[in-house]
Amino acid sequence: MSSGTLEGRARAGAPWPQLPEAAREVLLEALVHGPISRAEIAARRQLSRPTLSRITRQLVADGLLIEGGTELRSATGRPSELLHVNGAARHFFGVKLTGDHLYAVVTDLNAEVVASLDTPLRSADVTEVVGRIAEAASALRAAFPDLTAAGVTLAGRVRSGTVHGSAYLQWSGVPLADLVAEATGLPTAVANDVQALTAAEHWFGAGAGLRSLVLVTIGVGIGCGLVLNGELVEGAHGTVGRAAHLVVDQSGPVCDLGHRGCAASYLLNESIVRALGAADHAGAVARAQAGDPAARRVFGDAGFALGIIIGTVANLVDPQKVLLTGDGLPLYELAADRVRDGIAKSYEPDPAQLDLDVRTFDFGEWARSGAALAIRAALTGRTG
Repeated sequence: MSSGTLEGRARAGAPWPQLPEAAREVLLEALVHGPISRAEIAARRQLSRPTLSRITRQLVADGLLIEGGTELRSATGRPSELLHVNGAARHFFGVKLTGDHLYAVVTDLNAEVVASLDTPLRSADVTEVVGRIAEAASALRAAFPDLTAAGVTLAGRVRSGTVHGSAYLQWSGVPLADLVAEATGLPTAVANDVQALTAAEHWFGAGAGLRSLVLVTIGVGIGCGLVLNGELVEGAHGTVGRAAHLVVDQSGPVCDLGHRGCAASYLLNESIVRALGAADHAGAVARAQAGDPAARRVFGDAGFALGIIIGTVANLVDPQKVLLTGDGLPLYELAADRVRDGIAKSYEPDPAQLDLDVRTFDFGEWARSGAALAIRAALTGRTG
């Protein structure tokens, strides 16, 4: 993600108000936990009633919170008035880049998608890609002229708004946050796609409010995002969550990097295709679904490797939940039993206590994580 302040990143867009830290914390409670009473916020953030009243008055005046409805929030006492995030107060632009496609969405402040589009990339040339992002922003801005900020996600190493390495786009040293901000006029944050999706799930998805969370993605690549003690683990060098080359079987096949029997040699879409001599991944899936013995074996081996990854990471983190998604998700549908075998083989505690949540894959959801990235940048006051 970029390291500059949100206000300094661009000149246009609906400006985000300057919020003191305590106000950001209050708004975050409402964003993550949904409609919430003042008493609950005061207890969570250890704020006095007068301080909280002053903060909520300002957030309501800024249009970010609205008051409405009462609810009995405890076994004793009177019903409490609830504070809600005013989703329509701001809109955010999110982008997911692949090697040949751009997926874009607009969300409200609650990270709910209100518009989307996707378009192929004619090439991976930086100027071409930035131009297509600007075109998408312009098209969506016609319906949402109040866009506040943008977030762009892609596979690769990203630090301080610069893409230091992206195998699918073949980029290195690309200052993408600055380029997109200049082209769109929007404050822009850029992040690794798995990191951004993990953060989005932690604030706005299946992991909302959890103190510990693991996200595993499978398909063209293998990704792993971590939340510990309520914070996204970012790592020192932008390479956190590397689990693709965890050894599964020392007598197994060789991956592209020359490692024998690592998870990538079994689990990547291209590894499955290569093992079957199939035309493409969809063809390999179709063969397994039709009951082809060789295909069932290959997907079974891949499922076991996935279970090893999940169990090993869970041993290290002891997460409240493990989320699984990605374009390789048909693997789980075909080999769920073998995934469980791999978990049982590697996970030291009782496998029954592991909360594995399989999420439907959708590139639009990854674009939504770009918008969530922009929301996080706005709320924290920084793009990194």
